[in-house]
Amino acid sequence: MRIGLPYLLVLVIGIVWISVQPLLEDRSLGTPGNPIKIMLTPSTDAQAIIQNGDLLAAFIQDRTGLSVRVEVPNFYITVVEAFGTDRADVAIMNTFSYLLAHAKYGANAVLRVTRRYGELSYRGEIIVRADRGIDSLPQLEGKTIAYVDPSSTSGYIYPKELLREHNITTKEEMFAQGHNQVVMKVYQGDIDAGAVFYSSPDTVTGEQLDARCKVATSYPDVYDVVKILALTREIPNDPVVVRKGLPTEIRDAVIKALLEFQQLPEGPAALMEIASIEGFVPTTDAAYGDVRSLVSKYGINLEDALKKKK
Repeated sequence: MRIGLPYLLVLVIGIVWISVQPLLEDRSLGTPGNPIKIMLTPSTDAQAIIQNGDLLAAFIQDRTGLSVRVEVPNFYITVVEAFGTDRADVAIMNTFSYLLAHAKYGANAVLRVTRRYGELSYRGEIIVRADRGIDSLPQLEGKTIAYVDPSSTSGYIYPKELLREHNITTKEEMFAQGHNQVVMKVYQGDIDAGAVFYSSPDTVTGEQLDARCKVATSYPDVYDVVKILALTREIPNDPVVVRKGLPTEIRDAVIKALLEFQQLPEGPAALMEIASIEGFVPTTDAAYGDVRSLVSKYGINLEDALKKKK
């Protein structure tokens, strides 16, 4: 069968069009072919995060006209490395992840998350059994203490610095690998003191929200048995981070949209599902200088620490 010239011509044109069409597609950042990539903090409830993350992405797209895609990786280190391979333009990250992303890839904090009632920071606390007769920090000299793990700001770095500032040397220290575990070791009398996260009581209900609340359902007397001995200085909340080289107009548009999203009636609830936060305020890298200094002082290898976290 002979193929007519007109048919052959149409066939050739079709093949050429299919070949060059991807080259003609607009691949500039913020278009459907190259959307703004926002990464959210890894979580065990990734599905709930993705669902509310899509709501956030749709809002940003509506406000800015930019195409947006939200991803929830499985590991903290994945978020960091994404900044080095242009797989992330914006991310809500934990502080350790940010410090590493800033050091390796020049990523920068532009917003800080707010938690209950606009809180911008949190603290660590040192806890003891109420019946141990320990009522002041100096009494921890020569005692035993349990920390969470070397990568915990509230459960190790800041409490450790608090003891150093008071020239206190403990007899023995251990890592319990969790805030709950530290509370239980103190509760059961296995250790003299423990370092965990502190959050102030709910100003409306009076509910205690420090690390002891994590075991209160099973051990309702924990608030009587275990008391707070001292608080660390304030630790900045987690940042929203943008990659180095993100065009200024895109960065500013996304920041503006994030600040507007928290004003929506459904905004705070969605943000609570996404990252257990209520909103954002502007910030800079300087806000994390104190954490960076202490991480260096105590020889924390950020990359190794993050590779162990999921």
